[in-house]
Amino acid sequence: MSVRATLALGLAVLAGMALVASAAPALAHNIGGTDAAFVAATQGPDPLPFAYLGAKHMVTGYDHLLFLVGVIFFLFRLRQIALYVSLFSLGHSLTLLAGVFFDIQADPHLVDAVIGLSVAYKAFDNFGGFRTMFGVQPDNRAAVLGFGLIHGFGLATKLQALDLQPQGLLTNLVSFNIGVEIGQVVALTLILALMTLWRRTRAFEPTAQGANVLLMLAGFVLAGQQIAGYVFGGPVG
Repeated sequence: MSVRATLALGLAVLAGMALVASAAPALAHNIGGTDAAFVAATQGPDPLPFAYLGAKHMVTGYDHLLFLVGVIFFLFRLRQIALYVSLFSLGHSLTLLAGVFFDIQADPHLVDAVIGLSVAYKAFDNFGGFRTMFGVQPDNRAAVLGFGLIHGFGLATKLQALDLQPQGLLTNLVSFNIGVEIGQVVALTLILALMTLWRRTRAFEPTAQGANVLLMLAGFVLAGQQIAGYVFGGPVG
């Protein structure tokens, strides 16, 4: 594949994710259909299917992926990428497990709205918005960990809506979370491969800011539609 073709593919993927986010935010991490029926029918520990469901959630959870794209956008060293992804995973895992196991409740629309704002926040930070407008630079490590907590709680609210059985609950939750992490590694590997090729082209610098504007707009659309759902009683994905 030529460099130009790779660049076009990378931008198309990013634009496509943003378009899907603006068109159907309720599907961002929905668990329904046969998956919901399987969860309801599970009567004990069943780690492999729950791990599969977790991986499926992450690979199709474009709200999480858009945020992670923003996180790694200007990270060029693998050590940095590993640090920030680990912080996100830590936060995501804590609230996913604790939220479901201890039945911590919150309105799903509001949690998902914050998830949308996390995408906008990171994109705004990427083009220096905080330094330019407010003269400060937030601690990105704390922000990624904090938003990881919100992302994990967003999934917890979806699992709480299902008919989870108490038998084997902890085992199944841990398995689900392991699947989420596997899915995250797979998705990030593909995204990082495309971004690495994009960064090696002369077009990266002039298009990087525009890509982050697109990310920010997608995040605001996600948040706005969830707030509308909260106010007017729309469906929760």
